[in-house]
Amino acid sequence: MLYSTRFFRIPPHRFLAALLLACLSGCAPKADPSKPTVEVWKSPTCQCCSKWIQHLRDNGFNVNIHGETDLDAVKARFGVPAALGSCHTAQVGGYVIEGHVPAEDIKRLLAEKPPVKGIAVPGMPVGSPGMEQGSEKEPYETLSFTQAGETAVYARH
Repeated sequence: MLYSTRFFRIPPHRFLAALLLACLSGCAPKADPSKPTVEVWKSPTCQCCSKWIQHLRDNGFNVNIHGETDLDAVKARFGVPAALGSCHTAQVGGYVIEGHVPAEDIKRLLAEKPPVKGIAVPGMPVGSPGMEQGSEKEPYETLSFTQAGETAVYARH
């Protein structure tokens, strides 16, 4: 059966596909320009990175994701010291964010605007955003770092 009007005929599968596409494009969430946008470079298959991204979205950030297979090159391009490395690298407001940094630390960074290159949570501490494993949580620090590679404790968790 064809759906028809005076002007054209549409096969049912094309009609339903067009209807679904119209709904999805009209119903898809749009980035809120009043919220900061975080650009994230991560491996396309990293699940903990995806959880961290959801943590950012749940805390009011827009997020753009860049699938990347050579994260070492990304970290080098943004000047992340090797000792601070983790599984993803991000940028927001002119700052570099490395690893599983809590959204509250990023919000503080953007509000205070300290003279640093960025902040990082080195490694992948259990209990940090995206690395939750039940009630288990190890203490960890968010470190700030400068262009010269100097680090300081920015927050303790």
